[in-house]
Amino acid sequence: MSTITTVAHLGDFVGETVTLRGWIYSRSGKGKLHFVQLRDGSGICQCVLFKKNVSEELFEAIGGAGQESSLMLTGEVSADERAPGGYELQVSEGQVLQAVDGYPITPKEHGTDFLLSNRHLWLRSKKQWAVMRIRDAVITALRRFFDEREFICVDSPMFTPNACEGTSNLFELDYFDRKAYLTQSGQLYAEAGAMAMGKVYCFGPTFRAEKSKTRRHLTEFWMLEPEVAFADLYDIMQLAEDMLCSVVKEVLERRRPELDLLERDISKLEAIVPPFPRLTYNEAAKILAEHPESEFTYGEDFGAPDETILSNAYDRPVMVTHYPNEVKAFYMKRDSDDPTKTLCVDVLGSEGVGELIGGSQREEDLDVLEKRIAEHELPAKAFEWYLDLRRYGSVPHSGFGIGLERTVGWIAGIEHVRECIPFPRTMYRIEP
Repeated sequence: MSTITTVAHLGDFVGETVTLRGWIYSRSGKGKLHFVQLRDGSGICQCVLFKKNVSEELFEAIGGAGQESSLMLTGEVSADERAPGGYELQVSEGQVLQAVDGYPITPKEHGTDFLLSNRHLWLRSKKQWAVMRIRDAVITALRRFFDEREFICVDSPMFTPNACEGTSNLFELDYFDRKAYLTQSGQLYAEAGAMAMGKVYCFGPTFRAEKSKTRRHLTEFWMLEPEVAFADLYDIMQLAEDMLCSVVKEVLERRRPELDLLERDISKLEAIVPPFPRLTYNEAAKILAEHPESEFTYGEDFGAPDETILSNAYDRPVMVTHYPNEVKAFYMKRDSDDPTKTLCVDVLGSEGVGELIGGSQREEDLDVLEKRIAEHELPAKAFEWYLDLRRYGSVPHSGFGIGLERTVGWIAGIEHVRECIPFPRTMYRIEP
């Protein structure tokens, strides 16, 4: 019996006979020779079948097997720099498990709508395979970063009785005999976790009912949100900077072949090192006011074109702090030196990708927070549990949220976030 292995580990078996199990990514050859590009999820290997070295039955079966046919092939592993991955399989025996004919996604050009409608199959392509593996590495790197710093994962519920920032952009649903919402953020619950365990994060899907069709928006996306007791704005700015640098470094180490496949400019990622440039809202507003293509109005939040202008000015993420109170949430603490500004930060990714992180120091004063809830016309009763965090042992604390899909898109060099999640949900798409 030969050893069953994967394409990713072929280098451990040069000169030995192994078995690969997977699918035909492509096939070529003529006469007495077949070249099969076999993919198995871990990579792609060129498998060479000489008619004289295999059974007639196998040779004919391979010749009639189309793209995505499933098979098992056994042979000797040889090193070859010209081959995908650097190794070939010199096939001696095997079996076609299912011969496929008419696979819908062919090497020709397909429109985006067609590909999204066949997303369950599109994931098998080289590009989407690479993006998903980079996404996995980002998730692993994020969890490792917080685990090494003794954060506790305390995930927040997806059903909530109220919104963090009003209900206009939430999905409302029937929850037995009452109304509920799909969460737009796990932050409020993470604050409760921080008061119990000091340093926590939640990580899961969040939902926004914004009628947005930009390349930066999904209606369902994943967000990681750390919350830290006894931390101020500058503490979590440092945490965010350390986190992004750590994640990019780990992805470069673990997913270099996938980045190369996507033709990502590695030098852009190697530039993601501390310190990140830091601007106040006023300083950023001045840059925009002097930019010929900007239509920014002072006092408003930055739109996507504004974020692009700012992030293109630097070779690494830029941190923008102290936004006007009017454009930020009720729970964010105001600056005692300038009460018109909020102790908050947005981290804009380099290369024009826009906001990756949004965070702030939280308001810890009970009286102030009660007034804010009233000013924002939020249902006071629904926030009683949240106010308890200020009644019983309130301390300064801070946190942020990082959008997974935008971060994956930034690192992988993917323009639209819909390719950075396995099955995207947008205004016009809820299938497959």
